[in-house]
Amino acid sequence: MIRSGGHRPQQRRERQTAVRRHLPFAFGLAGTGVLVIAAFVFRVGSEGAASLGSADVPLRTTKIKASGAPAPPPRPTGNVRITSVGDVVMGSLPDALPPDGGASFFDSVDDLLAGDVVLGNLEGTLTTGGPSKCDDNDSPNCFAFRTPPSYGRWFKKAGFTVMNVANNHIDDFGAEGRRETFAALRSVNLPFTGRLGQITTQRVHGIRVALIGFAPDRGANDLTDIPAAKRLTARAARMADLVIVTMHAGAEGSDRTHVEPGTEYFLGEDRGDSYRFSHAVIDAGADLVVGSGPHVMRGMEFYKGRLIAYSLGNFAAYEVLGLGGTLSTSGVLQVTLRADGSYVSGQLRPTQIVEPGTPEPGGEAIDLVSSVSEEDFGSHAAHVSADGTIQRP
Repeated sequence: MIRSGGHRPQQRRERQTAVRRHLPFAFGLAGTGVLVIAAFVFRVGSEGAASLGSADVPLRTTKIKASGAPAPPPRPTGNVRITSVGDVVMGSLPDALPPDGGASFFDSVDDLLAGDVVLGNLEGTLTTGGPSKCDDNDSPNCFAFRTPPSYGRWFKKAGFTVMNVANNHIDDFGAEGRRETFAALRSVNLPFTGRLGQITTQRVHGIRVALIGFAPDRGANDLTDIPAAKRLTARAARMADLVIVTMHAGAEGSDRTHVEPGTEYFLGEDRGDSYRFSHAVIDAGADLVVGSGPHVMRGMEFYKGRLIAYSLGNFAAYEVLGLGGTLSTSGVLQVTLRADGSYVSGQLRPTQIVEPGTPEPGGEAIDLVSSVSEEDFGSHAAHVSADGTIQRP
């Protein structure tokens, strides 16, 4: 059922006075690289998910007060449990694939992938077709990843409820690779987010959750265009109770655990200003920002009461990414938010990548994130205790 956007809690109205919460919206289904607008919602699983197009279609409400004014919808209550991980690569055709067709790939960590919303960054494609971007590129720094489309079911089996595709690898095999990837995810009822203009929604216990992916890459919501990012986030905030933003940002490398001031570059490419971007989308209505891209974990801070995890590093990298030290240090972020977006609790569950590239519990994530958070953000840093509990400063 499509509903016009409801009123948001007073706390958010004070935080973002420019965003109006009573506007109706049209939902669209993300197609093969193009967002198709439609005035309906499709449901996925027990809670349901959909994608919002970049155009608004006026809708009518029929519930009217005796005075003639529209009756405000009841405000949702309760909490939403959000789990997020960083880059996920289950290998690459033709030779770098896990045993048993990937069926047991996540077995050692699937108990950590639990929550109402479980988000991961799909660092690659699910395709057997399309020309590789590296076919005519002799650079040793060109990498193209693809696993069989059937691997989409293992993400679903592991517990993921949505995958981010706003990154520099979704186009590794061109338009054909994108189409096959999106079709593979849809075939297992696993929504994705991150295409240009796309807002993906999930309803949890009556609470509307919107997810938006950003990256400095063609076809994605561009995190280097901060005014546009704010407009898209504000649009999501008008139609949802909670807004989660994921960003694929920052320079790459084992020594890139710190959030650098200003714009970061890697191999001459603009990888965005993750600090300014994160603050801007929270100003526009985001309630949680989670990052990936540098292939290492970075610090966490609180801004206006909202948590920013600047990078969750590599979660899985089967025979395709460099391992060892910070490159193998990873973690599962578990956050609980109220329906008004306010922070309830958080936990960092440490994981590590073991040869040849599978995820397992354990490792040094807590010590790493705790130290770089304090160094980078000072009084705004998230306090990460020895058991992984994340507290506001």
